[in-house]
Amino acid sequence: MAGTTGAPKGLQDVVANESSICFIDGAAGVLSYRGIDIHELAQKSSFEEITYLLWNGALPTAAELNDFSHQLAAARHIPDDVITFLQSVPKTASPMEVLRTTVSLLGIYDPDEKSNAHTANIRKSFRLTAKIAMIVAMFDRIRKGKPLIKPDTSLSHAGNFLWMLNGEKPSETATKALDVALVLHADHELNASTFAARVIAATLSDMHSAITGAIGALKGPLHGGANEAVMHLLYEIDKAGEDPVEHVRKMLAEKQKISGFGHRVYTTEDPRATHLRRMSEDLGKDANPKWYEMSRAIELFVKEEKKLNANVDFYSASTYTTLGIDIDLFTPIFAISRIAGWCAHVIEQHDDNRLIRPRADYTGPKWPAPYTPIEQRTSSAHALETKPSA
Repeated sequence: MAGTTGAPKGLQDVVANESSICFIDGAAGVLSYRGIDIHELAQKSSFEEITYLLWNGALPTAAELNDFSHQLAAARHIPDDVITFLQSVPKTASPMEVLRTTVSLLGIYDPDEKSNAHTANIRKSFRLTAKIAMIVAMFDRIRKGKPLIKPDTSLSHAGNFLWMLNGEKPSETATKALDVALVLHADHELNASTFAARVIAATLSDMHSAITGAIGALKGPLHGGANEAVMHLLYEIDKAGEDPVEHVRKMLAEKQKISGFGHRVYTTEDPRATHLRRMSEDLGKDANPKWYEMSRAIELFVKEEKKLNANVDFYSASTYTTLGIDIDLFTPIFAISRIAGWCAHVIEQHDDNRLIRPRADYTGPKWPAPYTPIEQRTSSAHALETKPSA
């Protein structure tokens, strides 16, 4: 019988799995990794430390963190054949397309390719986390005709990415800003890309396949591309020399969507936006404050007019732009961070696996539908243009 379960569109608020990795309370604006509040982690931790936390379930000791950071730095090596592939890719390809395809290719070269054991997945996680950042930086230099930069094992994960991207040792301020952004984006429970990764992993497919699927999901504009849309809007306003509030007022009057506001989970402020707002402001003081000032004016107006809060994407746009990062690298940087959470979820899925196989709420013709002999059928070209009645 059609429509018997009342399943919500997009599985909203449906609990699909158990996990000890991430906790969200959307009404209270709470996000925590392994129970530790994101505000504390953003202020006190590094990307390396929270990655250890996500993969191992507890914060590391000083010795454990030092060893973990060294292992991550040691994994910064890309096979020569993969570099050749990156050099052969059309320079017009989007960085997310290149990242998706290259991660799949890396699976062929991984020495643990055939194993889904816990220890093998940890080793793969080190390699993937190190290499995804390198792929993004290397392809950006290749497409711009710049020489490739060798990784610097003395730098942090954030610092090394900026070094390989720009060819200049990053400032402490820039490194810290990116590091905090990576911490804030590292995990977010069963979002679209993470759920995709877990569904793939649940078939007992390998980690590289799961991460490739996750990147494919993140590539979609309803998931990873909102920060790009925010920056395009800011550029459009700046180029036209318009007042940002008046420009957005016109957009709202024309029923256009303003990217970077509202969230499927949070009904109060996205706790990640709190820190990115501050970072955008602080970076603007040292460089160009206009992107923060425009963003802040828009945020206050939209909150008053539509009662919508800024989400993680809104201020990440001005933060990355002030760091000198191209717009089409915003979503790949999301992946550079979220790989920590993706790996944690694949590890957790493989450690206690059950195939993920939900049901659909059937809305087709009432059963049993008659079978019409072919000589009696009329054209079926428009059969699905309107929803069949139950």
